[in-house]
Amino acid sequence: MEEEKYNIEENIELSDDGKKGKKPKKEKKEKTKKMKTWKKVLIILGGLFLFGIGTGAFLLYGPWSYIRETLITTAMTTMSHQYLAKWFYSDETIEKVLNKNKVVEVDEDSNPNLIEITDPSDHHGSYVSKYDEEILTKDEGNDLYKVIEVSGSGYKGYLVAIYDPSKVHISLTRYLNVRGEALTTLAKNSNAVIAMNASGFYDPDWNGPGALPHGTVIQNGKIVSDYIDAPVGGGFIGFTYDNKLVLGRMSAQEALNMGMRDAIEFGPFLIVNGKRSFIKGNGGWGIAPRTAIGQRKDGIVLFLVIDGRRAHSIGADMVDLTDIMYNYGAYNAANLDGGSSSALVINNEIVNTPVAGGYQGLRDIPTAWIVTRD
Repeated sequence: MEEEKYNIEENIELSDDGKKGKKPKKEKKEKTKKMKTWKKVLIILGGLFLFGIGTGAFLLYGPWSYIRETLITTAMTTMSHQYLAKWFYSDETIEKVLNKNKVVEVDEDSNPNLIEITDPSDHHGSYVSKYDEEILTKDEGNDLYKVIEVSGSGYKGYLVAIYDPSKVHISLTRYLNVRGEALTTLAKNSNAVIAMNASGFYDPDWNGPGALPHGTVIQNGKIVSDYIDAPVGGGFIGFTYDNKLVLGRMSAQEALNMGMRDAIEFGPFLIVNGKRSFIKGNGGWGIAPRTAIGQRKDGIVLFLVIDGRRAHSIGADMVDLTDIMYNYGAYNAANLDGGSSSALVINNEIVNTPVAGGYQGLRDIPTAWIVTRD
């Protein structure tokens, strides 16, 4: 009787008017069903979490080295994200990966006497390759430059052919040693048709104002900045008074003595005197937004900007950069500052998709390569 009484009372509940009534069995079943559903959800989420950890560990430490080497080389050369590599790998592992992935530059300086500046219209319809044809076939009504979209496995970007190398100069922030300026501002202040980021710069805590370019900067035949606090790779990248791009390892005074009118220091050099640098692995710079400059043997200057860290374009490595420049006939070519600095402006409009996150995605920088009409 006691047991029967208990069961009866258990199913009693108050109705809306305060009277006792039976508790519906359907409600109890629904509550039980909901509890079972939540348990299933938790089990599935737990399984996915463990699967994610296992998959991540396999990719980071498994037998395939591509992801490991890409992560390490990309993180270690951005300067601002080195912690991403150091979180997962020991210093010994990082060093081994960097030694397997690096650029071995050509052991010579470029020879300006090998560059013969000619009129692009003198080709008479004869092209060495499809790339050559793209360069030499000008856009109607535009004798100054041509923009060519480039793409490859995982990257998209823009190559600009500048037909008159005498129009290429260096632009400098008006607030040197205080702060840099956005590429659009540098272009506007210089009355430039085209502008592209140039040298690297002192970047404390990876949030610097872009005030102080690494290495020596020469503008109009004068040293306007000379600061070294970190290796810049390569060496001088600049144009002489006879409008030839020179890549060389030399002192600032030697650069002036040889007739440099506009130059910066950076690297690595990708192509020197028509010879490609030897690139081990991905070159040690990982995959990221990229900027490069080059000159063909006929004098045409090449600006190259590759988007990165975007869904439409992950970025390029040193192999990609060298391949593009070589395919389009660069006789001398060098890597410039990349990552969040990579940007291209034409006629006051941003052409690529910068990733700095600042105003219009641009970061303040100290120097830019520009092209003017005058």
